[in-house]
Amino acid sequence: MAIIDLNSDVGESFGRWTLGDDAAMFESVSSANVACGFHAGDPSVIRSTCEKAAKAGVVIGAHVGYRDLAGFGRRFMDIDPTELADDVVYQIGALQALAATTGARVQYVKPHGGLYNAIVKHTAQARAVVDAVKSVDPNLPILGLPGSEVLRLAEEAGLRGVSEAFADRAYNPDGTLVSRSQPGAVLHDPAEVAQHVLRMATEQTVKTIDGSILNIRAESICVHGDSPGAVAMATAVKSALGDAGVTVGSFL
Repeated sequence: MAIIDLNSDVGESFGRWTLGDDAAMFESVSSANVACGFHAGDPSVIRSTCEKAAKAGVVIGAHVGYRDLAGFGRRFMDIDPTELADDVVYQIGALQALAATTGARVQYVKPHGGLYNAIVKHTAQARAVVDAVKSVDPNLPILGLPGSEVLRLAEEAGLRGVSEAFADRAYNPDGTLVSRSQPGAVLHDPAEVAQHVLRMATEQTVKTIDGSILNIRAESICVHGDSPGAVAMATAVKSALGDAGVTVGSFL
């Protein structure tokens, strides 16, 4: 039976501000990208999220990003690579410590938002992320877009690069994600999202924004936890995969 990892961005609440239903998402996904405090999350939210993930048997990963709470980490930042590497190390370390208090551990790294998109092509920032992860633990895989600089550099550095696709995002013909500023960039209908994922998981293809078909091979598929109707989409995706004989399970 085929197996595919479903991951979700979680732990993105902050203080009295709540975003997403992480506990409900953990019923459908196998990996949790936990915000590390730079784009979202605070120490109490991080610890609580790790505790819930561990109880649900969901693998924990560090969702590292730019230091940009106001912009939710979705804006590009022209940051010095050394500073970026230090920021990534800091975030992984914070999550490792808080996860340890719940008896869990960090098992992979996934960059977030603006940083994720930048290191598809921005070599200097991609190398900074890879160097940071390797310096903390060379056994930590890095999730990224297929064909991205970060995955290329990760492989060169002896790290495992894990190719990722997105359940609720539209694709450009070149395999990049359609900018959130463009109409149709984010998918909302659970049935449409489920078919989108089913095509990725069973046919290794995706229909792009212009209707063309793109080959895509992914070990993990992301369902964003902050999207409206995220839980319904995740539930529909897991159900559709199960009906097609595909099991949801960690890529580790």
